[in-house]
Amino acid sequence: MFHMFVLFCLSRWSLIGVFGVSVMEGDSVTLNTDVTEIREDDITWTFGAEKYLIAKKKKQIFSIYNDTDGRFRDRLKLDHQTGSLTITNITTEHEGHYELQIRTQQTRSKTFNVSVYVRLPVPVISSNSSQCSSSSSSNCSLVCSVLNVGHVTLSWYKRNSLLSSISVSDLSISLSLPLEVENQDKNTYSCVLNNPISNQTRHPNITQLCHTCAVSVSLIVSLISAGSLLIVAGFGIFCICRKCTKIYKENETRAEEVTYAETTFYKRNTQESKAEEVDCVDYASITMRR
Repeated sequence: MFHMFVLFCLSRWSLIGVFGVSVMEGDSVTLNTDVTEIREDDITWTFGAEKYLIAKKKKQIFSIYNDTDGRFRDRLKLDHQTGSLTITNITTEHEGHYELQIRTQQTRSKTFNVSVYVRLPVPVISSNSSQCSSSSSSNCSLVCSVLNVGHVTLSWYKRNSLLSSISVSDLSISLSLPLEVENQDKNTYSCVLNNPISNQTRHPNITQLCHTCAVSVSLIVSLISAGSLLIVAGFGIFCICRKCTKIYKENETRAEEVTYAETTFYKRNTQESKAEEVDCVDYASITMRR
């Protein structure tokens, strides 16, 4: 009797299968029933482990529901002919399990595991200045990096050969991957960021990045040399000005001494002249009286 009951239940319930669906954030995705026409069938769509009712059709009446937090508001469309469910402008909040049940003489179930991926940024490639070598070196250190990504793999390739890679499964994590390249290998390297449904590729400009690294060192050396020359020149000008000031003060002091001496000599001559003049006048008077 028990075996008959199990067979009866299996005949009333048919599991169509579990399907994985991957979609890019912001796009629309349709979960198909694979039924050309639902006719008198009743269908229900549920979401998540809690099986929130989000859409159903019963007795030719189609209904759309929002779950408790309203994440599906104005995003769901139910096809009245096939019963397929379309989610528009999907985000990571809509990632999870969707279950379809079709009830006729037997109940059929179909489960969709929906994964939503954010749009990938283009990787940024820069020279690693902390390991910058001289311009004569044949190698150059580069770093490929991305910000705020999840469920991705970051890789370096030389032509079609994988050199190194790093993966992350968490959300909003920054990744960086260094690589030592040879300067003579032009346009043979590429940095690739990918997830299961898309990728972004960036090719480094070896000539520009490695040349910039070498020029930066030369520029720093030139600035240091120029600064040293300015310091020496400024010190020399200071010494010359100081010496000139000292000479000027010495000449000014000498000029004051000469002026003082000439003035004194002039006064002395004036007094002597007056004395001689008086003597001459007195002598003349005496002569005339005689």
